[in-house]
Order: sequence, then structure tokens, then C-alpha cells
Amino acid sequence: MTSLALLALAFGCAALMGFAVQRGATCMVAAVDEIVTKRSANRLIAMLEAAAIVAAGIIVARLAGHLKMDPATFQLTTWTLVGGAVMGLGAFVARACVFGAVARFGSGEWAYTLVPVGFFLGCLAAQPVLKVIAPVASPPYSLLLDRTALVAAPLGALVLWRLWRTLQAARRKRFSDYVWSPHVATGVIGVTFVIMFLTVGAWAYTQVLAEASRGMAHMLPARLLLLAGLFSGAVLGGWTAGKLRLVRPDATSMARALAGGVLLGFGGMLVPGNNDGLILVGLPLLQPYAWAALTTMVIAIWLAFKIERRATAVAAKTKLA
Repeated sequence: MTSLALLALAFGCAALMGFAVQRGATCMVAAVDEIVTKRSANRLIAMLEAAAIVAAGIIVARLAGHLKMDPATFQLTTWTLVGGAVMGLGAFVARACVFGAVARFGSGEWAYTLVPVGFFLGCLAAQPVLKVIAPVASPPYSLLLDRTALVAAPLGALVLWRLWRTLQAARRKRFSDYVWSPHVATGVIGVTFVIMFLTVGAWAYTQVLAEASRGMAHMLPARLLLLAGLFSGAVLGGWTAGKLRLVRPDATSMARALAGGVLLGFGGMLVPGNNDGLILVGLPLLQPYAWAALTTMVIAIWLAFKIERRATAVAAKTKLA
């Protein structure tokens, strides 16, 4: 397959990923909000399923001899946890993580174009800090790749179970309601990521912006094309769902999106990585620093929601008094 054909395949996968992100309303903030308001972890579990699907795809590619890699990994330090917490605060401020910004852009909330802009600025702002507390790389290692036999069977069982659930939903004629559930959407995200992983390498749009901020981005035109495909797919998802409405940006929404993006970028540089790359690379490869950073991010968002709810309740009581 020629390089142009591979790029076209990757572009199609990026667009389908954006479509799935929008249709499934994939977002870490929405997932934590569901925990707080509905006491349900449905969306969060769906994201973990995406990581499991990527892991299964990596194992199949490795066993087939199509994947030879020494995964980059980093030491788990206090700054990893700080970075995760800052990412969580940024996602809360913007009311969307880096996945959620794509989904909301696809619904016509154009203010969320400022999340990637803010992310890039946050990466730039982190450069002086990284000269003092740069993440420390560890020798390449992955439990997934080095102990494949331990995880292959349960991962395969999970993928088959999710496929079976989807087919069962179709047989019961509820497929139209089920097809873009959070679980199916994240499944599509996982599959498309694996295909891109094997054709153009590990690709997350935040990684492109982070590398660009350091002047280290390689194949930048091609990767920006994939970024355009991601956001175009999200817009198509919003249009086909009847959710594409032009939401005029106001000063508050623009400020929240920009500030949240800055925090997401700054925190991600400390980890390093952001929730899209961590979920689709760090978690599948069973990297401790990625699991710790995402756990801290979830806790930070959860605490922010709890504090906001408490403050709202106190303000309401004060107003009534």
C-alpha cells in the first residue's frame, strides 16, 4: 500500500473517530458528571473499554508480526499526579476534556475551537517549568507486550462480549438507539485508533500540539490533515444527528474554553500526555504513570463538581434567607 493510500486510510479513520466522539458524547467531564449526578460510571467504563480494545488490537498486531515497538514510558512521580490534577481542573473549567471539545465543536459550539488553541499556549507556558521538573523517561517496558499471555484471553473475551451485545441489540431492533451509546462509540474510537496506530503511528491530536510547541513535530502537514479529519468527522456527526446548531460564542464560554485548554496543556506536559493519548496508549500498554495521571484527573474533576454543587446549595440557601 502506498504512502498516499495509507494517509487516506488514516484520514478516514480520523474522521470516523471524530464522528464517534461526537455521536457518543465522549468526554471525561461528562463521565465524571454522570458519576456525581446519576451515581453511574457507564461513560467512564466505556472509556476503559476503548483502552481494552486498543490493547487487544496491539496484541493481535504483535502476534502477527506487524508491530515492533519499544514503548516510551516515564517514571511515576509527584509531578505526574500534579499534572493529572491540573488536567482535571482544566477539563472542569472548560466543561470538556480534549475529547469533549471535539464533540462540542461538532455540535456547533464554536467556542471550543479555543480549547486546542489554549492547549498549545499551555504547552508553551510549561516549557520553562520543564527545564526544572521534566518528566523522567524510564527504560522501555510494557506489561502488555512483555506478558501478553496473561492478558490476551480476558481482553479477547471483552471484545467478543461487546460485539455480541451490539449484535443482540440489532436483533431486538433497538440498534438505532444503541449504536451510538457511549460503549459502542468508544469501541469505534478504539478500533480506528488501532488502524491509525498501525498505519501512521500513535496519533493523538494533543500530541501533535505538544510536539509543535517544542518545535519537534515531524510529518506536521500530514498530522494536521488528520486533525482536520477528526474535527470534520465531528461536524458530520453533529449534522447527521440533527444537533448541529450554531451557538454564538460569548465572552464567558470563550474564556472558559481558552483557560481550560491552557490548563489541560500545562498539566499534560507535566505528566506527560493528555487524556486522549493516555487512554489510547498509556492505559492499553499498562503504564503505571498513565493510570495514575488519569485517576488523579478523574478525582480532580469529581472534587470540583462536589465543591461547585456545595457552593450552589449554600448560595441558594443564602438567597432564600
